[in-house]
Amino acid sequence: MTTVKLDSLRQLDLDERQVRVYRALLDLGPASIRDVAAKAGINRGTTYETLKQLATKGIVSYFPKGRRRVFQAEDPERLLSLGESKQQALSQAMEQLRREVIPALKQRQADFSPGNVRFYEGDDGVELVLRDILDEAGKDPERGYSVISTKVLRAQLYRPFPNFTRQRIQRGIRVRVLSIGEGGEEAELAERKWLPAGDNTDASYIAIYPPKVAMITQARKDYPVVVVMDSAAIASTQQILFDTVWSLL
Repeated sequence: MTTVKLDSLRQLDLDERQVRVYRALLDLGPASIRDVAAKAGINRGTTYETLKQLATKGIVSYFPKGRRRVFQAEDPERLLSLGESKQQALSQAMEQLRREVIPALKQRQADFSPGNVRFYEGDDGVELVLRDILDEAGKDPERGYSVISTKVLRAQLYRPFPNFTRQRIQRGIRVRVLSIGEGGEEAELAERKWLPAGDNTDASYIAIYPPKVAMITQARKDYPVVVVMDSAAIASTQQILFDTVWSLL
């Protein structure tokens, strides 16, 4: 049997030993434990336990013959029934997770913990955060998100994700930008205001996209580091500060 077919059977929670025993029974027809063990190449004790497991799944049955038990494989069509039962159980579990378990677990979740803070490095980390901004802000594109960025980092920010702005526009996501220092390109669905800054302003990019705030800077030249805080309270406070400065410009 090919690997692909075996993988399909494994999805039904049948391990390699169970598949070997079931195939041996299909080849033999009704057979004793000894014959099945010999055919499958497995010791008798393990074969017996495996046959009981398969009987529980409904794809093997047995009947008495004298003082012994004779086992037989059920029609392979039973495998479809096994798959359908598993699929139904999974669907019910998913629905229960959605309706009951996840809401209950969320109530137990601390408002803020070390797990709410994530650190990333390099261009991969920057790209991950930019994609996260699109996903979160995309839930309410009209509200969008807010950014504070310095000239030093602005030129490098989209290096790992050059089509970020195009995707933002395609999704209809608005953004307001406080640019520290000159520069910054105009774009659709974007408003920009400027704050003065000297030539030695450190590299910094702060994105406020509730319930998260992402901060990007440089550990060294051309090597960004990222901190993301997942906290509605912190995001709300940062948004108030941003809106206050925005209204004064």
